[in-house]
Amino acid sequence: MEMDTRVGVDVGGTFTDVVVADADGLSMLKVPSTPDAPDEGVLDGLDAAGEQADLDPTATDFFAHGTTVATNALLERQWAETALVTTEGFRDTVEIGRQTRPDLYDLHAEKPTPVVDRDRRFEVPGRLDRRGDIVEPFDEDAARAVADAVADADVESVAITFLFAFEDDTHERRMREILREAGVDCETSLSSEVLPEIREYERTLATAINAALKPVMNRYLGRLEEGIADAGVPAPLRVMQSNGGIASASVTRERPVNTLLSGPAAGVRGAAHVAGEAGFDDVLTMDMGGTSCDVSLVRDGDPVVSTEGSVGDYPVTVPMVDVHTIGAGGGSIAWVDEGGSLRVGPRSAGADPGPICYGRGGTEPTVTDAHLLLGRIDPGAFFEGSADEATVRQAVRDSIAEPLEMSVEAAAQGILDVANANMERALRVVSVERGHDPRAFSLVAYGGAGPLHAAELAAELDVPRVVVPRSAGVLSALGLLISDVVYEEGVSAVRPWTAVDPADLQLRFERLERERRERLEGEGYPAERRRFERAVDLRYRGQSFDLRVPVPGDELDGDALDAIAERFHERHERRYGHASPDEPIELVTIRSRARGLVDPPDLSMDCGGETDPVPRTTRKTVMDDERRATPVYDRAALGVGATLDGPAVVEGVESTAVVPPGATATVDDLGNVVIEP
Repeated sequence: MEMDTRVGVDVGGTFTDVVVADADGLSMLKVPSTPDAPDEGVLDGLDAAGEQADLDPTATDFFAHGTTVATNALLERQWAETALVTTEGFRDTVEIGRQTRPDLYDLHAEKPTPVVDRDRRFEVPGRLDRRGDIVEPFDEDAARAVADAVADADVESVAITFLFAFEDDTHERRMREILREAGVDCETSLSSEVLPEIREYERTLATAINAALKPVMNRYLGRLEEGIADAGVPAPLRVMQSNGGIASASVTRERPVNTLLSGPAAGVRGAAHVAGEAGFDDVLTMDMGGTSCDVSLVRDGDPVVSTEGSVGDYPVTVPMVDVHTIGAGGGSIAWVDEGGSLRVGPRSAGADPGPICYGRGGTEPTVTDAHLLLGRIDPGAFFEGSADEATVRQAVRDSIAEPLEMSVEAAAQGILDVANANMERALRVVSVERGHDPRAFSLVAYGGAGPLHAAELAAELDVPRVVVPRSAGVLSALGLLISDVVYEEGVSAVRPWTAVDPADLQLRFERLERERRERLEGEGYPAERRRFERAVDLRYRGQSFDLRVPVPGDELDGDALDAIAERFHERHERRYGHASPDEPIELVTIRSRARGLVDPPDLSMDCGGETDPVPRTTRKTVMDDERRATPVYDRAALGVGATLDGPAVVEGVESTAVVPPGATATVDDLGNVVIEP
């Protein structure tokens, strides 16, 4: 499906990034985020694109959005008042959770705040067994009494989650009807629609979170759809999901829990695409923005997608790109703790007031301020007018240098060293701690601050190269334009693998695919632009965890099931170092993913830049504890094949890259700066 003009807008904690792809190529820009009303930042981005990139909103064929609204609402507990209706005896599942403790040795550790208060959790008699057969009939009289109680509870949303509803959702659907009959006029979320999978706590929690976020996202998306329509954009709004695929706004309204990693997922998709085009299929990704740093791993060109993720204190088992997030961004505030140790983050200066060097009222030193003092960024890089370096220096002196009895420059370097140590640990989490050798990967650095730190991190981890995309500062927004439309579903059906009938499994896959085929067709994706992927989650009998195994082909028979079992043994061996081919296997969950394919924009660049680069200026910088005159290059002036030796600074419109002493940087055919530490 070819698009004439595409717009991707990703809202971050500090900046809102906009990428426009049209016949003239790519245009990239950043505007300050508006945390209190993120939709206003999106509209500001559209206005800026009209002024700076000659965007005609009425010619926009594709509009995609990455959002943190659901994430922030969950982390800040700013969700809607919600009720929970569940099977008798399971009222407290959402609060009891698992036996795991937040801190194993802390006797006073507390579990996260339940999404639904206990006085708004209601029970209904009636129960199914693990095969979906009725053990106790659904008590409609009790259900009506519960509906009356919910009506009196003054809630905006209701989560309905009955035991084994993934085998038969009749009772959940009937409960929703009874609520409507009782005049309960609010949003509802059924576990059989949100997460029809085993594990009662995770299923209940995901449904409760979805219900609590529904009114929040409905209001936000309603305002945004109205705003972009008023701006003249005819394209329907699409939203990035946590699994790395785009979905329509209507689907997002029903499943806001699927957007909890919307922005980070878009960045990983963009990084995987750019790296793949450059010839690197195995990469670590590092997105360092204003408030956080998100790291992930891409293997064989595909981001790792997991159902074992967490957002804040909450385990959320919907499919999500496997992203590890820490509070380390350009706006992360440096401070000295009670023990006299230098700390950086997780608190951030955000977009307002931002770092001191923005000149917008910030008073606490940040990572960006440290870069300024060490000469690594242009004082006027972000906003009109020069930053007051003397004010930054005084703040670092008062808050960090004097309490720790060191020079201002040493304090600034210490801030960067602490931030780097935090990010190095995060990169080890997604690589070394999961059995991957960083030496076999490249590091893709993006976000406004990522390229400032990447080369030093690569050197510490023995990563052979750093790829700084041409669109590094807005890569998440670019990721929105290259991501396919994706709708996926998983339904649990726990039974011995030997008891699985190939014909029945085939029918289950076809049933899952039918609705999604119709949805993609309704969104304008013809048959040749639709793809369907099948998988099953398997485990050895008695295990509490499972592995996802792709299902080959369109038709299933006994030989296909044997091949799937063999793949499971191979994956178990690769993941855990051992396999037990003689042990019985269980089917856990059936999964189907439908893709509506998009044509990614052309990322190649013209060769108009210089292949023998000349510095735009020189600036005193501190690298390797030495202040030296360092050449500063204009990224836009670097042509394909340009090579430069460190120390050097490469400044782009939306990000700055540091090439340390001893490193070499080369511009490849796509305009990426490839740094070899």
